[in-house]
Amino acid sequence: MTTSDRHRLRRLPAVLFDMDGTLLDSIELIIAGAVYAFDGREGPRPTRAEWKALIGTPLDAMLAHWATNADDASFLKARYRQFQMDNHDRLVTLYPGVEETLRELHERGHPLAIVSSKLDAGIRRSMDFYKLTPLFDAIVGIDHTARHKPDPEPVIYALTQLQVSPREAWFVGDSPHDIEAGRDAGVSTVAVPWGAYTKEEIEPAGPTYWIERMNELPGLLAASG
Repeated sequence: MTTSDRHRLRRLPAVLFDMDGTLLDSIELIIAGAVYAFDGREGPRPTRAEWKALIGTPLDAMLAHWATNADDASFLKARYRQFQMDNHDRLVTLYPGVEETLRELHERGHPLAIVSSKLDAGIRRSMDFYKLTPLFDAIVGIDHTARHKPDPEPVIYALTQLQVSPREAWFVGDSPHDIEAGRDAGVSTVAVPWGAYTKEEIEPAGPTYWIERMNELPGLLAASG
């Protein structure tokens, strides 16, 4: 049975997820990668807080704040990605309740997708590590769209892949970039407070719902009708 067949039969909304800070606790990997990258050369560099404030946006955009030219940006990107490759398995973990919630939603028949500012290969590396890739009907990385979160294009692209309308979808994320992208794509949004951003930083984006733990999501979806 195809994704669209399951959805039509069960009439359940699609659920899109951000990855870093939402499904995967990779914050330390992201920050440590920046420290490693910038320690490799002289010049301006971000503080831990400055780098953390950009999590959820494309790496090129993050580096552009401190790279002095195109060669410097390429050097920093290469070092950052090498650190991530070498240290991924040691520095990432799933947030509590994520695996159980994903499996429950999949079993119920909700179409599932990831919408991330990472490359497709990076998303799959993380999900493969936890054997969760088969649960997702679509994976949208930065290499799939011309514009990126907080622009709604990646969310709209995911909806196209899932063959659902905005009113039939929810987007779960931990950053204002996620909530803005989902809001502007016309989907319901669910904010989570356990990632890189505080509630106070996310609230101005206007999430439709909040959850305090991932295992609250199935009940929220069921209660919404």
